[in-house]
Amino acid sequence: MGVVNITPDSFSDGGQWFEPDAGVRHGLDLLAEGADILDVGGESTRPGAARVPQDEELARVLPVIERLAAQGAVVSVDTTRAAVAERAVAAGARIVNDVSGGLADPQMGRVVAETGAAYVCMHWRGHADVMDSREVYDDVVADVRDELATRLAALESAGVRREQVVLDPGLGFAKSGDLNWPLLAHLDALHGLGRPVLVGASRKRFLGRLLAGADGAPAAPAERDHATAAVSALSAAAGAWAVRVHAARATADAVRVAAAWEAARAETASGTTTDDTTDDTTDAAKRPTPGEASRP
Repeated sequence: MGVVNITPDSFSDGGQWFEPDAGVRHGLDLLAEGADILDVGGESTRPGAARVPQDEELARVLPVIERLAAQGAVVSVDTTRAAVAERAVAAGARIVNDVSGGLADPQMGRVVAETGAAYVCMHWRGHADVMDSREVYDDVVADVRDELATRLAALESAGVRREQVVLDPGLGFAKSGDLNWPLLAHLDALHGLGRPVLVGASRKRFLGRLLAGADGAPAAPAERDHATAAVSALSAAAGAWAVRVHAARATADAVRVAAAWEAARAETASGTTTDDTTDDTTDAAKRPTPGEASRP
């Protein structure tokens, strides 16, 4: 999933793709680099960001979604607003990527149910201006799993079919630093909820801290792409449905490496292990490739 920020204040690119023509060109470049899905967003969710009026968000994303979808791209809309999601799906988006998991807008479940779009439900505890103050967990893996399970149940109560939903642990959202690593190391806890998992680690603060220089200053966002690709490979090997990234080529290569690695392991296991183990590894090897994963 390649990120197309139609915003003037994104932490990762500083508005480089803000104009519609630039956003469309960037989306097509991401496809050429190996992205399978384009995630178009018109509101920055960087820490401390203020909200954008709904009309402005619509004006930013709809022209880009329409043009990319018209060229055959699988488009996701990155929004927390039900009205924006509804208009975006009508414009050609096939996935709604909601960082609030439906908590920001009580109408989101209804819209997802009525449109039938695939829906990414992310773990979230508050908008960008307050999220860091809500970084309080007893056990981050168990807490995130349980809160996502609650959101999944609420979505089903609103009429959303379970098979529409992808889960996202919300790396960086109310998790500014080291709490992100246990979530990555235990993606199996989210898989236990029975839905595909999206991982969005790209260029985030915890990677910048990991790569800090001798003076302790975090690496700049654009200097975090190699670390992002490493997370992508490990996430793919751990069974992630997709990874959301700003630079597609390195991650596409990393995911291919992970797929080849998993396939070779499954092939070896099929000739040397018991039937139970063979079934498990073969199922893992049959996970959809990114090109097959436009819907969960």
